[in-house]
Amino acid sequence: MSFASRLTRAPLAYEPDRAAEAADRFAAQPPEIRALLQGTAGCSPYLWGLMTREADWLEDLLAGTPEPVFAALLDEVRGLTLDALKPGLRQAKRRAALLIALSDLGGLWPLEAVTGALTDFADLCVDVTIRRLVAAEIARGKLPGLTEADAGTAGGMVALAMGKQGAHELNYSSDIDLICLFDQDRFEEADFHEVRSAFVKITRRMTAILSEATGDGYVFRTDLRLRPDASVTPVCLSMEAAERYYEALGRTWERAAHIKARPCAGDIEAGWAYLDRLRPFVWRKHLDFAAIQDAHDMRLRIRSHKGLHGALCLEGHDMKLGQGGIREIEFFTQTRQIIAGGRDPDLRVRGTVEGLARLADKGWVPREIAGTLTEDYRAHREVEHRLQMVNDAQTHLLPNSPEGVERIARFCGAAETGPWRDALAARLRRVAGLTEGFFAPGKPAEDLPEIPKTAAGIVERWPGYPCLRTARAREIFHRLKPDLFSRLTKAPRPDEAFAAFDGFLAGLPAGVQLFSLFEANPHLIDLLIDITSVSPELAQYLSRNARVLDAVIGGSFFEAWPGRAALTGTLADRLGTLGDYEAQLDAARAWAKEWHFRIGVHFLRGLIDAETAGAEYADLAEAVLAALWPKVVAQFAAKHGAPPGKGATVLGMGSLGAGALTSRSDLDLIVIYDADGVEASDGRRPLASRAYYAKLTQALVTALTAPMAEGRLYEVDMRLRPSGNQGPVATSLQSFRSYQRDEAWTWEHLALTRARPVAGDTALGAEVEAFRRALLHEKADVARTAAGVVDMRRRLAEAKPAKSAWDGKQGPGRGQDIELVASAAALIAAHPATSVPDQIDAGVDAGWLEAPEAQTLIASYRLQRQVQGAAKLIADLPLDPCSLGESGRAFLLRGTGLADAAALAALLDDRRAAAARVIEAVIGRSPQEDGDAD
Repeated sequence: MSFASRLTRAPLAYEPDRAAEAADRFAAQPPEIRALLQGTAGCSPYLWGLMTREADWLEDLLAGTPEPVFAALLDEVRGLTLDALKPGLRQAKRRAALLIALSDLGGLWPLEAVTGALTDFADLCVDVTIRRLVAAEIARGKLPGLTEADAGTAGGMVALAMGKQGAHELNYSSDIDLICLFDQDRFEEADFHEVRSAFVKITRRMTAILSEATGDGYVFRTDLRLRPDASVTPVCLSMEAAERYYEALGRTWERAAHIKARPCAGDIEAGWAYLDRLRPFVWRKHLDFAAIQDAHDMRLRIRSHKGLHGALCLEGHDMKLGQGGIREIEFFTQTRQIIAGGRDPDLRVRGTVEGLARLADKGWVPREIAGTLTEDYRAHREVEHRLQMVNDAQTHLLPNSPEGVERIARFCGAAETGPWRDALAARLRRVAGLTEGFFAPGKPAEDLPEIPKTAAGIVERWPGYPCLRTARAREIFHRLKPDLFSRLTKAPRPDEAFAAFDGFLAGLPAGVQLFSLFEANPHLIDLLIDITSVSPELAQYLSRNARVLDAVIGGSFFEAWPGRAALTGTLADRLGTLGDYEAQLDAARAWAKEWHFRIGVHFLRGLIDAETAGAEYADLAEAVLAALWPKVVAQFAAKHGAPPGKGATVLGMGSLGAGALTSRSDLDLIVIYDADGVEASDGRRPLASRAYYAKLTQALVTALTAPMAEGRLYEVDMRLRPSGNQGPVATSLQSFRSYQRDEAWTWEHLALTRARPVAGDTALGAEVEAFRRALLHEKADVARTAAGVVDMRRRLAEAKPAKSAWDGKQGPGRGQDIELVASAAALIAAHPATSVPDQIDAGVDAGWLEAPEAQTLIASYRLQRQVQGAAKLIADLPLDPCSLGESGRAFLLRGTGLADAAALAALLDDRRAAAARVIEAVIGRSPQEDGDAD
C-alpha cells in the first residue's frame, strides 16, 4: 500500500504562511499527503527545515512506503566507513527523523513502532561507530592480542543501552544513556591498563562522533553518567570493576535503571552474559517492598530539584517529571517489577506497556488500572513527541503561553484547543491519583487506638528490639501502629494477641523489609496475628524467616496443591541452576520451608483439614528426597565414583510411607542397594560396594539433618532398617530379602506394610516393591500376625504409656494402637495399601474386620489425627488445652465441630474406648500361636 493510502490523520497547521509554502512546494502530491505536509510544516520549523533540505529524498519516500525505505536507510548506515561516519550518520539521522515523524503524524505507525524505529536507529549508529573505532585501534596495535577477526565482536567492548533506549522507547529528540564496558578476560592481565586506555579513547571518540553539532547537525546526544560512580570512574570500565561496584555499593535507583538495561552495540553476547551475572543485584530473590520508599524518595528529590511541586497548570507543565507525568507511570511499573521480579522471571521485561500487561496478568496491578495507565502513557508520549518535534529540542515542558499550548494541540490534530486541554488535564490528574496512593506512605496518626492495660508495658519494650534499631524501620513501623493496634485490639483475646505479637517482634532481626511489606499489604497483619496467637513457636520461626511471607503475596499461595510430581520437578529445576553443593542444600531448605509454611497457613486458616495437611506434608518430604537424592549421589560420586551396580532406592517407612506426616514429623527411612556383583566403585577414591552405600546413606542423612544457614530439612530415623541400630545403615537387596524371609520379627513385617519407595533408582524401587508385595502374601498368617500384635501392644504399653489424657499417640485405642491393627489388617489381607484407612478397609475385604468395626477405628483415628495435627502445629509439647490461649483453643476445636475443650475430651474418650473395644474383640476372636512365633 502506498504512503498516501495508509494515512489516517494529519496535524492541523498552526502557522498558515509556512503551511501555504509547503502546499505550493508539494502541490503535485495527493491531497492526503499534501495535508500531512502542510500541517507538519505549519507546526514544526524543524521538520519544515528537514523537508526542504531532503526534498528529493522525501519525494522518493512519499512515492513508496516507509518500512522498506527505513530498512534501506539502515543498510546505508551499516555500510559506512570510519571516515564517512560523521557526515553519513548525520544525513541518515535527518532522513530517519523525517520518515519516523511523518509515519507518526500520519497515523501509519503506532507509538511502539515509532519508539522502536527511533531505538533501532540509535542502536545501529552506536554499534557501527564502536565497531569501526575498535577495528582502527586493532589495526594500530593498541589492543594487544587482538586480530582483525576480533573486530566482529568489537574486541569485547559492549555498550549497554539504558533508560528509554534499553526499553525500545526512545522519544523523538532523546538523549541516549549508555554504559560502556569491556571484557577484561579477553586480555592478559599485564596489558590491562593499555587496553583500558584504548577503550576509553574509543568511547570518547564514539561520543564525539554521535554528539558533536556540525554543519550537518548531530546524531544523538550521548550521556555516559549512568555508569558506576561516574564522578571518578573512566568512561569505559572493565566488567569486573562494574560488578564489584554493584555488589558492594549499588543503590535502588541503579537497580531500577538496570531493569531496562540491554546490550545494544559491540559484543552483544558478552553484554548479555554480564547482565546475567548482575541479575542477583537487580532482581532480589525475596519480595522487596522497601523499594517503594526508595522510589518515593527519589520522586520527591526530583520534584524538589526541578521545582515541580504545586497545583497543576498546563502552561509550563513537565510532561515527564511533573504531576501525573510519564515518569510517574514508569516508576509505578518499575517499582512493582523490582518488588516481585526476583521471584517471577516473567516480570523482567523492559518496556513500560509490556511491564504493565505482565503485572496485570500476575495480579500485581488490577487489570483496569493497568489498561488506564497504558492508554494514558501512550497519550502522554504522543504529546512529548510533538513538543520535541517543534524544534528538535530535548524538552518535556509544555509551552509557557496559551498560544504555545494551542500549537501543540494543533500538532496533535485537535481542531479545538479547549477540549484538548481538558482531556490532557484529566489524564494528568488521573495518573497522579492512580500512582500517588501507591508511592506516598500513609501519614502517621497521632491518636492511636486504646489498647488493653496489660499491653501497655509490652508496647513500651518494642523500641529496644533489634528490628526497630534503624530510623527507617522506626518510621515505617510508626505509620503501621494505628492499623496494627486496631487489628490486635479486635482479636478474640487482645492481651494474648499483644503478647504473642511481642514474641514475634522480639525475635525479628531486622524490620524495614517486613514492615514495608505489611504497609503495602495490610491483610498480612491479620495473618500474622493468627499465627502469633495460635503458635508461638511458628511465630518465632517466622520472625527468623520472614521472607516466607513473600509466598503469601506471590500469586499462587492460595491455589490448589500442585501435587508431588510438580513439587519434585520445581525443586529439581531450582537445584539444577546451582553448581555448588552447599548452595543446593541451602536452597532445598529455603524452598521446603516456604512450602511447609504454606501448608501450615492453609491448615491454620481452615482451608484444609488435618488429613489433607498430613498428605501435603508427606508430598513435600517425598519431593525433597526425590530431588535431593541425585545431588547427594553426584556430590559423593565426584570423589568415589558412580554407584556400583544398579544403585540404591530410598524407602519411606512409618508415617512417611503412609503419606500422613505432621508439621514436626521425623522421616523414617531405609536405604536398599543392589551392587549386582560389582565389588567396588571406580572413582579416584574407590570404595568397596558395602562401604560405598553405607557412606552414601550417611551423606543423605547429613544432607537432610545438617544445620546450615537455612536450618535443617528433617530429622531422620533409620531404626526400622533390618536389625535396627545394630545393622548397617544401608542394606543390600539380597540381604534385605533374606532377612525379611528368614529372620525378621512379625513387627518388622508389620512395619513393611507401610513401606514405599520415595527416592533413588526407579527400577530398583519397583523391584523392592514387587518383593514387598510377594512377602506380604508369604507372611499372611492370621495366627502369627495376631500373636505379633498382642506382643507389640504389650511392649508399647510397658515402654511408652500415654503421657496424658490428651496424648493422641500412645495407649489403648489411640493412634499407634489403631496403626498397629491397620498394619496387621494389610498383612493378613496381603494388601499393598500403605495408608491406615485403606489398610483397615483391606482387613474388611479379607474378613478379619467387620465393616462397623472398621468405621469405628477410622472415625477414632481421624479425630485423633485432627487433634494431633493441630497440636503439633501449635507447639511440640504435650497437648493441654487449658494452657492454650483463646485462639489456640479455637483452632484446636475448629476441625472437630465441638464447642469447647470439655466436649472434645469427652468425645476423644468415647472414640478411644470404642476403638480399644474393637481391637480387643478382633484380637480375641483371631486364632493365635502360643506367644510370638518369632
